[in-house]
Amino acid sequence: MSISIGIPNFQAWNAVILHRPHDAAAAAARQLERIGVASRIVWPELAPADTQADIIFFDADYGYDGQFPWEPGEAPMPLVALLGSEAPGRVEWAMSQGIDAHLLKPIGSGGVYSALVIARHAFAARKALVSEVGDLRERLRRRPVVARAVIEIMRNERIDESAAFRHLGQLAMASRRSIEDAAEALIARYGTSHDARDSA
Repeated sequence: MSISIGIPNFQAWNAVILHRPHDAAAAAARQLERIGVASRIVWPELAPADTQADIIFFDADYGYDGQFPWEPGEAPMPLVALLGSEAPGRVEWAMSQGIDAHLLKPIGSGGVYSALVIARHAFAARKALVSEVGDLRERLRRRPVVARAVIEIMRNERIDESAAFRHLGQLAMASRRSIEDAAEALIARYGTSHDARDSA
């Protein structure tokens, strides 16, 4: 799996800074403004419109369970933790939210752009991995269908297993389907022909 990094342009992005009134929130907002990212500071919870943000910076020092309207680790956008405390419990809580990057407080005149780039890349990589794992699980779940289709081809075409699997692959390519979808279609076709023979 390879994710292209490139040099991102964040000027069309909208950020939410979920942070209690504090110099750290204001400093992050100033940095975001300098690179063309519109931002707003909210606390203690996100409004429905905030869930459409391109990225969220949040106060990991005062964050709490249930603060986000999604399950931990399932944010629909990159998350950047703003950490002033390195207490193990606070760091662990921030990690449990599925952060993609972090910034240490106090926040000075730099760091937000790097956090944006890292968070964007980490989020994309994580989403790609989740999708790949989901695809692999689905293919594994459908393996018995492929095996059954290969057996049907062997029986009907009187060929060995390797030749039957190649035949199934050719059918999939010809119909521009996945192996699994081609296998399901073939089983349905053979099932129909078996039913026709049985009723004759």
